Amino acid sequence: MGIRHHVARSSLLLVAVAVDPSLQAKAPNAADHSIQRFLAQDDTQPPYRAVRRLEAENGSRAGWLEATTEYAPETGFRYEVTAEGGSEYIRTNVLRAVLEGEQEAVARGEIGRSSLGQENYTFQAAGVDDDGLANVLLSPRRKERILVSGKMFLQPDDGSLVRLQGVLAKSPSFWIKNVEIVRSYARIEGAVVPVSLESNAHVRFLGPATLRITYVYSHIGGRDVGASMSTP
Repeated sequence: MGIRHHVARSSLLLVAVAVDPSLQAKAPNAADHSIQRFLAQDDTQPPYRAVRRLEAENGSRAGWLEATTEYAPETGFRYEVTAEGGSEYIRTNVLRAVLEGEQEAVARGEIGRSSLGQENYTFQAAGVDDDGLANVLLSPRRKERILVSGKMFLQPDDGSLVRLQGVLAKSPSFWIKNVEIVRSYARIEGAVVPVSLESNAHVRFLGPATLRITYVYSHIGGRDVGASMSTP
């Protein structure tokens, strides 16, 4: 889910004076254009094969695991844990639970209900930031744990998704609340796919918890990505 640096009020005033009003007027239009390009894209999940590394920490307990993951429309989502270490509690109740939850969601057909489309969200252009990315405010149409209330960042020229950040519209359970996420994406073999996920949450009675997932793809859409593929 980025850290904004504090800027003194005097600096803000200087920036406001220095910015060309014509550029300020163009920013919302650029963001609107990006939204249109984004919504026009085919967001069908391509078949893939990837190695994921999952790491989680809660208090003094920390654990990790690596798993080979595969998805295809015909077979759904499958995974195989290939290495693991650290707290058995974390590995079993957090990391494996993440993979099992994804497997169940795919099997139940819930992926479409969480897609970044107009059936699930309303979109509001919020200009272009200092990194040149179009900022778009996301408002879920329903309070569901699979939807995110926050912001997405798009490439202004083609509407490619770069980052999604915010909080889950609904807590996953009584035990977990205030779930913040940052998911980063990259275009690989013509498809925009997630390459990392960072999440912070509060576990009732146990305090703060963190989760990080990174993806290294070997195949996307039936094409070999290559061994040199790396993640952030």
